[in-house]
Amino acid sequence: MIVTAARIRATRWPTVRPWIGLAARLGLATVWLVAGAAKVGDLAASGRAVNAYQVMPYDVATVIGAALPFMELALGLILLLGLATRLAAGVSAALLVVFVTGIVSAWSRGLSIDCGCFGSGGQLAAGQAPSYLPEILRDLGFLALAGFLLIWPRTPVSVDGWLTGEPAVEDEDE
Repeated sequence: MIVTAARIRATRWPTVRPWIGLAARLGLATVWLVAGAAKVGDLAASGRAVNAYQVMPYDVATVIGAALPFMELALGLILLLGLATRLAAGVSAALLVVFVTGIVSAWSRGLSIDCGCFGSGGQLAAGQAPSYLPEILRDLGFLALAGFLLIWPRTPVSVDGWLTGEPAVEDEDE
């Protein structure tokens, strides 16, 4: 029997995929936990960072900025546990699309701001240059992690797996 490279890849994928998913889930959880923790100590600064995008009234921006760290922390904890992974990945993807759109909007309108993704953010001081492209590329990478989990949410070491009693890693005999 001739074994082709495609056949070998096809037989490995069911074994490797859950572990890639675990790495994606834990990576995205870490992103949300670090981002939320960096902002939760100064909710007013988080509100000012959201307001710096100049896309909504100040009062709305401050409320969103104050709520955002708690949402990020909740997403991080849910993903860390592997609970409702597909839902958490969907919310993560939606939030990341909003973040990328906001950064692109700020860039296209010539604003000079720090995205506030992992800290206080807001207007940059005179002479400081924004780093929009790396921020967009970083967030698109995080979006790819969320997309992977939307398609393949079953991962090892997860509450989802424990609740359903289904193994995340498939037997090779199946």
